[in-house]
Amino acid sequence: MDLQLSGKTALVTGSYRGTGQIIAKHLLDEGANVLIHGLEPGQAEDAVATIGAGTPVTGDITNDAGSDLLIEACREFSVDVLVNNYGTADRGSWQKSLSADWIESYQKNVLSVQRMVQAFLPGMQDRGWGRIVNLGTVGSTRPNSRMPAYYSAKGALATLNVSLAKEVADSGVRVNLVSPGMILTPEVEAAYLAQGEKNGWGSTWAEVEPHIAKDIPIKRIARREEVANLVAFLCSPLADAIHGQNFRIDGGAVDIVS
Repeated sequence: MDLQLSGKTALVTGSYRGTGQIIAKHLLDEGANVLIHGLEPGQAEDAVATIGAGTPVTGDITNDAGSDLLIEACREFSVDVLVNNYGTADRGSWQKSLSADWIESYQKNVLSVQRMVQAFLPGMQDRGWGRIVNLGTVGSTRPNSRMPAYYSAKGALATLNVSLAKEVADSGVRVNLVSPGMILTPEVEAAYLAQGEKNGWGSTWAEVEPHIAKDIPIKRIARREEVANLVAFLCSPLADAIHGQNFRIDGGAVDIVS
């Protein structure tokens, strides 16, 4: 399927690694010009070398000064597509997380998005077309008792998504949220393989995954490529009637009516 992204320019925050890098690669494969973002010097350049394409840009979007550096680096481009992929979890708890930890989580997962939207939304509105896709988590609608600062911040991001969608409803800009559940990353695989060996489940992912995913309806964990596929579609002109939605990619694990 041709997603009609040829000639569009996309900024994918945090695309120097992980799921963000895979999203960037999908958009590049669809013909988009992709700005590969790193928080620190060298990260984006290394990612471009790994992918084999893209334009590196740098700026720590967890603060105003770093965001200004990134915005300046993108000034020569007309950003048509903004994928707010960057965000980080924490290992905090209700007993141990301090106010500073909660504020840091909000900076990373909410204000990083707000800064990018305020920078690039006006240009989209002037041109009468744009796509903003925010990356959340299923925990925004089904939070756990652990990592309360993270889940609270991602809950705020879900609220931000709806508010922003209403703000731009009469324009050609579309806003959506993609909320993965557990994703198969190298870190997740390594952790569960260690658990599998300890529990006697086996030593390969094919042996261990059925135990990890026994309560997931599709009986497996979502892959990062599947997240990237959905993000790429939502970035395209083909998704013009999709707006203000929260798409969960969790294999059907969240059993709620929405």
